[in-house]
Amino acid sequence: MTKLGERLLKSAKEARAIARGEAEPARSFTPPSIDVAAIRARTGLSQARFAQRFGLSPSAIRDWEQQRRTPDPAARTLLMVIDKEPDAVVRALADGSA
Repeated sequence: MTKLGERLLKSAKEARAIARGEAEPARSFTPPSIDVAAIRARTGLSQARFAQRFGLSPSAIRDWEQQRRTPDPAARTLLMVIDKEPDAVVRALADGSA
């Protein structure tokens, strides 16, 4: 077997062990907790408009801001991008890629 084949096989075995909970990933990114209300305020949008513009649930925005729920890692990542580059997110959503 080639070295590439050996590396691919090893990676597949590691992925299976991680999926089964038998191993921890070598690295992972967990977005930090964020202030959803502050991010939304910087956009100047109401909760309803913010949710509509960025494809989010108005109830999720409300719950996050009132700290009844915490955004999951994917939502935190999206919110971080919205905070830094809101126009890029709007463009991406307008292109129909979401």
